[in-house]
Amino acid sequence: MEEQKKKPIKGIRIRTVSYGMILISAVLYVLLIIATIKASQEYSVMITSTDDYITCQKSAAEIADASNYLTEQIRLYVMTTQPEYMEAYFTEANVTRRRESALEELKQYHVGKEAFEFLEDALSHSNKLMEREIYAVKLIAVSQNANMNDFPEEVRNMELSAEDRDLAPEKMEEKARETVFGAGYQDAKTLINNDISYFVNSAIDITNQGQQSSLDTLKGTMSRQKIFISILFVLNLITFSMVILLIVKPLQLYINCIKEEKRLDITGSYEFKYLALTYNDIYEVKASHEALLRHRAEHDPLTGLINRGAFDQMKQFFVINPCPLALLIIDVDQFKQVNDNFGHEVGDQILKKVATVIKDRFRTKDYPARIGGDEFAVIVTEVTEEMKDTIFNKATAMNDILKNPTDGLPPVSLSIGGAFSAQGFSEDLYVKADSALYVVKEHGRCGCRFYEKKSQQNTDT
Repeated sequence: MEEQKKKPIKGIRIRTVSYGMILISAVLYVLLIIATIKASQEYSVMITSTDDYITCQKSAAEIADASNYLTEQIRLYVMTTQPEYMEAYFTEANVTRRRESALEELKQYHVGKEAFEFLEDALSHSNKLMEREIYAVKLIAVSQNANMNDFPEEVRNMELSAEDRDLAPEKMEEKARETVFGAGYQDAKTLINNDISYFVNSAIDITNQGQQSSLDTLKGTMSRQKIFISILFVLNLITFSMVILLIVKPLQLYINCIKEEKRLDITGSYEFKYLALTYNDIYEVKASHEALLRHRAEHDPLTGLINRGAFDQMKQFFVINPCPLALLIIDVDQFKQVNDNFGHEVGDQILKKVATVIKDRFRTKDYPARIGGDEFAVIVTEVTEEMKDTIFNKATAMNDILKNPTDGLPPVSLSIGGAFSAQGFSEDLYVKADSALYVVKEHGRCGCRFYEKKSQQNTDT
């Protein structure tokens, strides 16, 4: 076994493999996240481009509608001379201003300078056309000899040509109709519509270019995502395979060896080989220490001291392995009254406190135990009767602490009976210690007495 321990352990280290896999996976996941973010951004660009195009269409339609509305109202006025048509015309031109609002709203979108200029030209041509329309209103107003104060400022400030001022009223009205219905007017309207069409077509081209660029980038990003996911899949397969070969199979083998209570085979990764060597070392000394390890594991859940079963095992151990020792049996005085007066929860705290006080007053090689409800015992090793004063002083110190609490718990005291043995645990040692305890209780409790051989009575130390 010594030669085996000295041999260098060779094998794949799980830690090294794990760090490598984690590093590679982390890099791939970061790249995958970056690719996903990029794809999301490109998708957002496509959506934004589409939204911009829709906004362009709406703005173009709004300018066209507003221009046509002005044409419609001015033509109705020229034909009917009804003032409500004129009022509607100037309300649209000066108050509602849909053409200007649509153009202003479009400035916040990325439609391209060239495309935006087409729409500005359309508005400019529409404004020029308004001069013809206002001129037609002025002709109607003059032909009817109307009060100019009833007309907007634009009409009042419009000057008629000398030739038109000399026309008869009927000719003025005819000239007004020609102004808004004639070929020149229609040519101007066509120019406006052409500008709007150019704008829409330009916006379509810009949108298509942006969407195509985003689509190409998106395709490339998604291709990279597929590559990263494929690598991650392969990496997972490698990881699962290594887990099976380096961990699962050795574990199954070790479990079978443990069930059969035999040494472990040296196999698997470096860590498992090291574990097997360590286990085999422990396995060699397991038999000689099994009883002691098992008894030390059997503790009372409330106090943390060894329980009655473990205490009985310790008695048997010192029968087999004799040494000078003392047995102390300890009772908590009037413990039933504590439970009755303060409740079982306080009673449990008292028991834990008593256990702590007992444990703190004795050495690590002594064995305090809880052997009943409020009954404790201590096997004090490597002591003789000449050391009874030391134990008596420990008992006095424990009672001083318990009778003068500083933790809010009620005061209690201990009755302690003890007996010594020069040859380990004997059959009558417990009887002697219990007899000494009985004498303490008969003499008022809260004290410590030891069994005396000479008089066969219990006397104070």
